[in-house]
Amino acid sequence: MATVKKRGNAYKITVSLGYDVKGKQVRRHMTYTPELNMTTRQIEKELERKRVLFEEECNSGIVSCGRAKFEVFARQWFDEYAEPKLKTTTIKGYHDCEKRVYTAIGHLYMNKITTRTIQKFILNLSEDGVNLQTGGGMSPKSVKNYLSFISSIFNYAIKQGVTSSNPCRGVELPTIQQVERDCYTLEEAQQFLSLLEDNAPEMWRVFCTLAIFSGLRRGELFGLEWGDIDFETGVISVQRASLYTKEKGLFTNTPKTKSSIRFLKMPENVIDMLGRYQISQNLERLKIGSKWINSNRLFVGWNGESLNPNSARNWVERFCKRNNIRVVNIHSFRHLNASLLINAGTDIKTVSAALGHKQVSTTLNIYAHTFAASQARAADAIANVLELRQVKAKSS
Repeated sequence: MATVKKRGNAYKITVSLGYDVKGKQVRRHMTYTPELNMTTRQIEKELERKRVLFEEECNSGIVSCGRAKFEVFARQWFDEYAEPKLKTTTIKGYHDCEKRVYTAIGHLYMNKITTRTIQKFILNLSEDGVNLQTGGGMSPKSVKNYLSFISSIFNYAIKQGVTSSNPCRGVELPTIQQVERDCYTLEEAQQFLSLLEDNAPEMWRVFCTLAIFSGLRRGELFGLEWGDIDFETGVISVQRASLYTKEKGLFTNTPKTKSSIRFLKMPENVIDMLGRYQISQNLERLKIGSKWINSNRLFVGWNGESLNPNSARNWVERFCKRNNIRVVNIHSFRHLNASLLINAGTDIKTVSAALGHKQVSTTLNIYAHTFAASQARAADAIANVLELRQVKAKSS
């Protein structure tokens, strides 16, 4: 309960928060000074408003001086900011970070957490034994996600006046060793497409072929609707993603970033394949009759109902094993598409736009090895041409 005492022209508001571990009473104070032209009635109303708000802030752990423990504020950040504004998959990823973060810094007050505090925690995540599944450290991507989670909370705390700075800004992430993305070679991709033609149901044949030729994310593929395909121009419009989480089930959302809303020109043979598939789906719809659920999606179950995106991974894995070819995941088709574009000499901005990356730097970071290899081959080609000219010049 907040108490109010008048001191001269001002009012001191005090909130008692119980006792600390040493038995000392914990109190928080604030001072309210009315404006000179306010009436007695206006002062009383404003004072009551200040008293109620300050009591709520103190009881929730949030006060302007930063006397809020990280875990208390983080849970409110989820309610006030994350849930209304962030994507479901992003929120789930941050919830996965909670246990380790709260154990490390949840008990600390926001204004007592330093860059060094965060740095030590981030470095610890890479140590052997932290990842209980592999026995090693957390992956670079996971470590980055932990830092992003903490940093987002501090950014919100700055806006709320809880703290004045974000200690994450000076934190250095562990060095990431660039590795070549695992995907099919051109020969393997050709073999895979050939096997699809002979041994796969039409829907999965279309799905995998489109995945390779478009480079779309799995959720974007399952989010495609027939209205997104312009059969005259051969352009596919990427407008949504179909996603699944254990907590929320199957749901539709916007693509990963604003840049992911894009238009892709497809080869004529891919568009023709889609046209034949649409006819087949329409015939199936007529057979099912009233049991058909009209979702208007390209890739659906026997009754037209939207599929769980995880079904693609399961089907591809079984297909590869059944045909004795290397098993790859769905996302590797996206890497294959990017690699083919890069090796064909496509400029980085075009590759980035096709993949729907928010920044060109993202594309460069992910495909650094592929770009380097492509540039090396180009340099060798130039050197070979110049060397050939030199040989001809000497012989003439």
